[in-house]
Amino acid sequence: MTRVLVTGGAGFLGSHVTRLLTQHPSVTAVVSGDLRASEVPGVISETLDVTDAAPLVSLLQKHRIDTVMHLAAIVNPGRDVALEHRVDVEGTQHVLTACIDAGVTRIVVSSSGAAYGYHPDSPEWIDEAVAVRGNDEFPYSKHKRLIEEMLADARRTNPQLTQVIFRIGTILGPTVRNQITALWDGRRVLRIAGSDSPFVFIWVDDVAAAMVRAATDGPAGIFNIAGDGRLSVPEIAERLGKRMLTIPAWALAAALRVGRALRLTEHGPEKVVFLRYRPVLANRRLKEEFGYTPKRTSREAFEEYLRTHPGVARRDAGH
Repeated sequence: MTRVLVTGGAGFLGSHVTRLLTQHPSVTAVVSGDLRASEVPGVISETLDVTDAAPLVSLLQKHRIDTVMHLAAIVNPGRDVALEHRVDVEGTQHVLTACIDAGVTRIVVSSSGAAYGYHPDSPEWIDEAVAVRGNDEFPYSKHKRLIEEMLADARRTNPQLTQVIFRIGTILGPTVRNQITALWDGRRVLRIAGSDSPFVFIWVDDVAAAMVRAATDGPAGIFNIAGDGRLSVPEIAERLGKRMLTIPAWALAAALRVGRALRLTEHGPEKVVFLRYRPVLANRRLKEEFGYTPKRTSREAFEEYLRTHPGVARRDAGH
């Protein structure tokens, strides 16, 4: 029987995960460690700040936790890099060390496709054998790389703590609004000249279901999480019924540099690589080795997003 602590358990993804965990027959306790109280029935709420290492071991021991699902992270990065490093990198180190010290047997970590980095020489489809490179100029991507290097060290030194690492594509859900979805809200859809930069989408329920499997009877390992297929920027624009605004990469970088200097935007020229060389995640290992097939493809997840966000697409846009 499994007793699970979910860091960030009261957040968007954490709430979906904890709800599913409470329904699983082999899970006897679900604890949400978060700065906010969980609103999911049957979940035990504990106030937890992962930047503070002190209470972690005692919290794990108090609830006799054997499995930790580490979801605590900055949801919308780019505003405070120092805080993001404390939460994402140092926070993960605190959680990992506490798991080892408390005798936890499994840790499940929500990483990101951003760990691969945004590079012009990336394969058309990226699988888990591709090196995790990140981008030093893009702190979120750099932090994900640092976290994965930390986890790799722990696998060598503490093999008794098994790991499941999910490198997740773009998560969509009924309440999602973030830097990516903002790209679709305007009258035109931004496109970098010469780059279709495809998206791979995954619906939040699929991410939660895969994580519950990881916490219960799934195998250890590293797995991309994405729906089948991908959508290019022109395909997205067509589905939205909107024109594209195509800008050369150098021009967009210059505009962002000036905009940030004038405090007109928090985004800088480093965001150009994010738009231009997005990693496109292959999900074969998720399906064949981990044993989970997403219920929705990338296109179906996007359609569900549009259904739950009726103001995004033009009303006369076709399916």
